[in-house]
Order: sequence, then structure tokens, then C-alpha cells
Amino acid sequence: MGMPAAEPVSTIEELLALPDDTRRHELLDGLHVVTPSPVPRHQIAVRYLLRELERLLGDRQDLVLFASPADVRLSPTTLVQPDLFVVQRDPHEAIREWTDVGVPVLVIEILSPGTAARDRGRKRDIYQRAAVSSYWVVDVDARLVEQWSPSDQRPEIIRESLEWRVEEENLGTIDLPSLFANIES
Repeated sequence: MGMPAAEPVSTIEELLALPDDTRRHELLDGLHVVTPSPVPRHQIAVRYLLRELERLLGDRQDLVLFASPADVRLSPTTLVQPDLFVVQRDPHEAIREWTDVGVPVLVIEILSPGTAARDRGRKRDIYQRAAVSSYWVVDVDARLVEQWSPSDQRPEIIRESLEWRVEEENLGTIDLPSLFANIES
């Protein structure tokens, strides 16, 4: 379960100076939260979503897919580690450091009992303020995806065919019933 950390950390520099303890450390608008390693089902969901996104990306060089651990800085007081995220870049410029990433065009968080309230609340607010084009909250138990854009007051709830768009380009769709069936098998 994610909760505020015991150590007083209020800056990204302090956060990055902590010793590696295999847990996920994030700074959410100045609040240091620590999440233990995810359960196997969560990681299975990450793997299947990663495959689907790789399929949709094909050999595109302008969009890069990442899985955490990663240090995505969205403000001077916010460093997040989304489960999966995609960034847009100039294909001729390498991404060598996490500071080169910028604001992702897609962020995906897979719900866990200990992170659901934060993923749907504080982190959603952060991603919307940072103008992340598309934020997907994947609820494996309910077999649905909540899709958010920066201006949304409520998510679009998707249970069947999840369409992924970057700017106005449709990159393809993910069949959610098949995805969730694979995760559960």
C-alpha cells in the first residue's frame, strides 16, 4: 500500500539521493509517497499492455514506450513513476537521461488496492495539469479502462475497444476483453 514516507523528503534532489530499496518512490506535488513492489498480476497486466502498445507503435521512431522504474519530472515538486508511458521525440535526438523525457503523450497506471485512490485522484490531477494527452487507468478487476484527457471532468469508461490517438492520428485499437482474458489466464 502506498503511503507517505517516514523520511522527510520535499525536493526531487532529496528523493533521488535516497538509497535504492526496490520500492517505488514518487514526489506528488511535494508529498513523498512510497509504494512496495507490485503483485504478480499487476506485472502480468504491464507485460500484456506493453505488447499491445508495441504492436500499435510498430517501427515508429517518433514515439518511445517506457515501463517503470523511471523518473518522470512533471514540475519542480513532482516526480512520478507511471507503470507505462509514451513520449514523443525527434527521432534524431537520443533520450539519454530521464530529464530528456518531458511530458508523456500517454501515461498508463494499473490499479492496485494500495494505489487506486491515488491513481484516480492526486496522480490524475497531476497528469491533467501537466497536459498529458491521454491518461489510462486500467482496472483489471472491473475489466475496464478509464481514459482521461487534460480537460476531462469525468473519464471515458471503455470496456470493449480502446482506441489510441496521438494528436489526431489513430494509432489503432486494443481489444479489452481479449487483453483482460490474457491477463487472467
